Amino acid sequence: MEHYFTNNENLKSELREIKYSFKDYSFSYVSDNGVFSKNKVDYGSSLLIKTIIDNTNNDNLNILDVGCGYGFIGICLSKILKSHADMIDINKRAIHLAEINIKNNKVDSYAFLSNVYENVTNKYDLIVSNPPIRAGKEVVLEILLKAQDYLKDNGVLWFVIRKDQGVKSINKILMDSYLIDVVSKDKGYYIVKAQRKI
Repeated sequence: MEHYFTNNENLKSELREIKYSFKDYSFSYVSDNGVFSKNKVDYGSSLLIKTIIDNTNNDNLNILDVGCGYGFIGICLSKILKSHADMIDINKRAIHLAEINIKNNKVDSYAFLSNVYENVTNKYDLIVSNPPIRAGKEVVLEILLKAQDYLKDNGVLWFVIRKDQGVKSINKILMDSYLIDVVSKDKGYYIVKAQRKI
């Protein structure tokens, strides 16, 4: 079983287009085999976008999308919030697709290869993630806990995890480092806002 958080150079490419609309904004994404939710926008990701936008009053932010896949979350937030988004993934194919989609959707974004925060040097107003649950809890916690090192003082981490994927136990662990707020729940998906403790 090939996972979207690994690199398989031999995986056959079968490009396809995914369209997405949010209010007055329209997006078009190129997707492929070997990336997360390759055939349609993942419901958790779209709920994450909607919740962040409904609860963010400012624009011109510096955003980091961790585990960006083909770039859905970062590109949506970049365009709608008129902000810059950096997007990282361990998967080379995902980064290649994200670069195409940044260009096609004309957004102020930059995608680059990084194993979790390995190649990240900036600090951000928002860090967002639909973390790769199948990579294991250790990787998920690394993404969520280490985010605090890359957030500005008033920075916020947003993420989506399903109830049956252990969101409650994860939130309990995060409470030592963040002020945790479950902002939205729908169809078993929890959208969590984690404010860095100063």
